[in-house]
This record gives sequence, C-alpha cells and structure tokens, in this order.
Amino acid sequence: MWICPKCGRDFKKENQGHYCGKKPETVEEYIAAQPEKSQQYLKEIREVIRRALPEAKEKISWSMPTYWNKHNIIHFAAHKNHVGLYAGTEAVIEFGGRLEGYKTSKGAIQFPYDKDLPLDLIGDIAKWCYETGNHP
Repeated sequence: MWICPKCGRDFKKENQGHYCGKKPETVEEYIAAQPEKSQQYLKEIREVIRRALPEAKEKISWSMPTYWNKHNIIHFAAHKNHVGLYAGTEAVIEFGGRLEGYKTSKGAIQFPYDKDLPLDLIGDIAKWCYETGNHP
C-alpha cells in the first residue's frame, strides 16, 4: 500500500498516477496539470483530433480528454513514459499494421515520449472511430 504524500490517498501501486485535489474540468486544465515533457505531446494530439473531428465536443471524461458526439469517440491521457490513446479494441485491430513498433493492449495504444508522434495515424484512428461507431 502506498500513500500519496501530497493528498494522503491510499493506492495499491507505489507512485500511482492520480490527481491530488480538484480534478481538471477542461482539456486546457488537464494539459497544464501534466509534467512539462508531456504537454507538447498532449497539445499535438489534441490539435490533430480536433481537426479530424470538428463536430465533436471536447470534454473531460474518466479524468482524461475525451471527444464526444452522441457517444465517447476517443480519449487520450498522459502517463509517466508515454501518452495513451484510448480508441477501443476494434481500432487497435483495424490499425494493427500501422501500429507496429508501438505497444498496444485491449483498446489502448502507447506513444512514448522518446518518439515523434504519428499524427496522421492518430487523426485516421479518430476519424475511423467516429465514422464506424467503434469507440472505447
């Protein structure tokens, strides 16, 4: 059991990532609350998704940036060594060939901070999730 020294919450994992205090209400607040090394990646992903999904509403859901239009379309979140893109299991399968070299799991794709972001791929995934109705 690990106790956060800032907020006093208990966690099973040591140094568990979480929000101390008030959760962000906007994507701007979310990005500003992240470590500096993460912020540029988050801003780039945000911009490519906004261009790919101009009608989608931007909001915070599950404590992460989410794009919504009658349902959640796609999410992303900062982690210690990567940005996670949460597009759903079907998207990971559909784009499997283009995701070689990236770690994936059930519905999630990891983009490490030590690589350039595949912005065209991220935009294509976001569009596909919206157009097909496959979403996380």
